[in-house]
Amino acid sequence: MANKNIRSLSSRKELDDNLFENIADLSHKNAPKSEFQELAKRFMIDDSVIAGTSSFYDFTRESNRNKKIHVCSGTACMVANTQNKLHENLENHFDKDEIGHAACVGRCHTNNAFMYHDNTYSVHNEKELISIIDHKKHQENKYNIGCNTTPILTAEIKDITAFYKLAEVYKNDQQQVIQEIKTSNLRGRGGAGFPFWFKLDAVNKETNSQKYIVCNADEGDPGAYSDMYLMEHQPHKVLFGMYLSGLTVGANTAVLYIRGEYPDSLRVVDEAISTLKEKNLIGDFKFKIIRGQGSYVCGEETALLNSIEGLRPEVRVRPPYPAQYGLYGKPTVLSNVETFANIHWILENGGAAYSALGTKQSTGTKLVSLDSFFNTPGMYEIEMGTPLKTIFEEFGNGLNSKIKAFQIGGPLGGIVPFDKIKDLALDFESLNSHGFLLGHASVVSIPNDFPMIQFLEHLMEFTSDESCGKCYPCRIGSFRGMEMLQKAQHENYKIDRQLFNDLLETLEIGSLCALGGGIPLPVKNALQYFEQELNQYFK
Repeated sequence: MANKNIRSLSSRKELDDNLFENIADLSHKNAPKSEFQELAKRFMIDDSVIAGTSSFYDFTRESNRNKKIHVCSGTACMVANTQNKLHENLENHFDKDEIGHAACVGRCHTNNAFMYHDNTYSVHNEKELISIIDHKKHQENKYNIGCNTTPILTAEIKDITAFYKLAEVYKNDQQQVIQEIKTSNLRGRGGAGFPFWFKLDAVNKETNSQKYIVCNADEGDPGAYSDMYLMEHQPHKVLFGMYLSGLTVGANTAVLYIRGEYPDSLRVVDEAISTLKEKNLIGDFKFKIIRGQGSYVCGEETALLNSIEGLRPEVRVRPPYPAQYGLYGKPTVLSNVETFANIHWILENGGAAYSALGTKQSTGTKLVSLDSFFNTPGMYEIEMGTPLKTIFEEFGNGLNSKIKAFQIGGPLGGIVPFDKIKDLALDFESLNSHGFLLGHASVVSIPNDFPMIQFLEHLMEFTSDESCGKCYPCRIGSFRGMEMLQKAQHENYKIDRQLFNDLLETLEIGSLCALGGGIPLPVKNALQYFEQELNQYFK
């Protein structure tokens, strides 16, 4: 009830005078407590709401918000073993308390990554670092881009005006849009694989005069940079998908929640929206960009909605679902970047053409992110059902180091032993049936010499750091798991296997969302396939 009341107060000013943006602005200015109190008074909410929100995010909490430089702490950079040396080099130019961290900045293909003056960089020697510090010039984030099938997400848009004219065909035929999406069997590309047509249909049936379209562009999976690719190289595919969704369900406002660790994405999408306004291609339809402030749990849809509203980004208990009670309590279509980016092609070519690609249950294509351990790392659009071995050999061109496993699908994705790759294909069912997960289809390689116990510790620490704190299993369980894994490495202590299994079960069954509920999957994979390596830490 308390959150509903605060949501109601926040909604009075809605997006034009957004509470979350106000909190972020004051935090970055390092404003005195009195200004935060004045903000609370202006929104007629308690000081504790502002304090709870501002203390949560990486870039607004006092301990990290005024850092001059933020070093990437993502999984791909960690296993590449580049960040410790980078940190040492940075200490030659910055005081230790001037160096902060960022969870992942999308340079998983080159590593040595950091954020500085609202840009992201990769450096490979001291000379490059000094040049960046001195000149602060923008560094293009370059990576290979390819496709093995009909290009849907990677095809070039030649004429923006012609591209948006497709909306005129469908703007008064909502049921046809929903039917084409249903025929295509487009499933959400954020990881869960939920049928997208169902969200459109549910919100279309709601009678509320105010509805919203929300794009979850807070791609927080270390190792994944597919959403970043789309926002920076194909922004109009994303924007069209949101615009057409709005026309279909009767929403006139769309929100893109873009992670703060992707400053180029923020700039490119903003420019694309300006182009739409200048060319008068979307009428009075409104787009609003919200800049994320560093939180993995905001990738969970209800936590993201709370964040936009200025509340602490805690997961909501469902039902009600966002389709009935979403942003500011209004019906909301919420999906991720890649899902929206597919819509133009489906409507232009027909749902049946899309469903003809891929497999019966996993149709279409999927963007795959390959990390720096591949000889040709990059972003590849791959038809669903393609064997992983084919992707790794023909697009990744093999590996440049000895690898024992891959984590596919982000920090909650399965840990796949090297020799299992030959049995798997790029689709939801193939990975699920073998006890793994497709997720964002990001691939992080785990080298032979990287201890699996350290990898599991990293996953538990990541979950503990990123937990919203609402449910005990995730908040406490992940921290206790991290403690056990740390003690087993550094003290005369062996983990009780039954106790550890009970902890994983509690996380899996008792957590409110996929953060706490998902972390047992990779841990169980590691215990199953790397038992011999891990046995020494268990009794």
